[in-house]
Amino acid sequence: MDVNAAVAAAAAIAGVLTGVIAMLAFRWSEREQRRPTRTSLHTDPVLPPGVDTVLSVLRSSAVVLDEADAVVKASSAAYALGLVRGGKLAVEPMLQMARDTRRDGEIRQVELDLPRRGTGRGEALAVSARVAPLGSRLVLLLVEDLTEARRIEAVRRDFVANVSHELKTPVGALSLLSEAVMDASDDPEAVQRFAGRMQIEATRLTNLVQELIDLSRVQNDDPLEDAEPVRVDELVAEAIDRCRHAAGTKQITMAAGGTADLFVHGNRGQLAAALGNLVENAVNYSPARTRVGIAARRVSAPGGDLIEIAVTDQGIGISDKDKERIFERFYRVDPARSRATGGTGLGLAIVKHVVASHGGEITVWSAENQGSTFTLKLPEAGSSRDRARHRSDRSPLADPGDRRSSPHTSPYETLPAPEVLP
Repeated sequence: MDVNAAVAAAAAIAGVLTGVIAMLAFRWSEREQRRPTRTSLHTDPVLPPGVDTVLSVLRSSAVVLDEADAVVKASSAAYALGLVRGGKLAVEPMLQMARDTRRDGEIRQVELDLPRRGTGRGEALAVSARVAPLGSRLVLLLVEDLTEARRIEAVRRDFVANVSHELKTPVGALSLLSEAVMDASDDPEAVQRFAGRMQIEATRLTNLVQELIDLSRVQNDDPLEDAEPVRVDELVAEAIDRCRHAAGTKQITMAAGGTADLFVHGNRGQLAAALGNLVENAVNYSPARTRVGIAARRVSAPGGDLIEIAVTDQGIGISDKDKERIFERFYRVDPARSRATGGTGLGLAIVKHVVASHGGEITVWSAENQGSTFTLKLPEAGSSRDRARHRSDRSPLADPGDRRSSPHTSPYETLPAPEVLP
């Protein structure tokens, strides 16, 4: 009897333990099923009908919290921004807003600067958070990323400030010079000197206004609608002719070379302005008795052949820190030199937007006190038939009465390719 009793007692204890383990396993499984996952935004009976569908199409980062501040639903964007970690809302100000809204039912909104995940530079992420009650137990948090909008607003604000400053300088100079002319009315030599300065400032003002107009036309980077085959030889010849006087004054040699008879697809006026700006900068920032070279060539690319037009100088060069900003509006590597040469700080910004609207890119190599090379990379014009028709319609800078002129003749003497500095 003692043995049977012992066996019965052991069986009873084993049964109790099995029941306890089964109950614990059931509760553990139930808790795991309730835990939110990163692949949320699937139908969950906790959410009111239709809410799940609405959250899945919102552009904002969405987080739904229950009465215990646990995350019921969270979009993938919320995880990407670092709002949700370990099933909890990780941003304390947003969590406090959710608690306040759950208590009084009022909708709240605030703008916050959050640390950006994955960077050690202390960059802030600007967001707008809006909290609203969702049913009787849940709270909905919507977060909008405002970082890019803030950056664009800062660029616009700086642009307006820079334009105001740049316009104020020549206008103020003209005002002072006009007063000087009036005071020196009995001194012809002084009047002539002041009038010459007024012409310089008027030219500076005219150039600034014109470049602002050019920039406004190309800054959207929209694809061109009136593109046509444009001969590269003509663009190079026009750029050289534009800077011939300035180069001659400084005894700078301009050499053109590379492959002749190349065509790009685009707007002739914009391309001429872009290449002219690069050549003009090369001349302005080069010391006397140096060399500026312009070379064009065709290169193969996966999406089709590209035409590279490189402008090389032996000037002051650009530091590494300035390379990141030289295409910004009104940014100057050497402000004093720009004032001396009449630069506005808009030339490279115009070049960048022109190249972007033509589906190309611009690259720069430079070393301080060694020189710079700016390279335009543009899609080559379409078919050879289009290029042949364009050649027959427009003979490049040749005298129509000269029978020796050929459609294949380059508008400039073909010289060796300009040296690219190491």
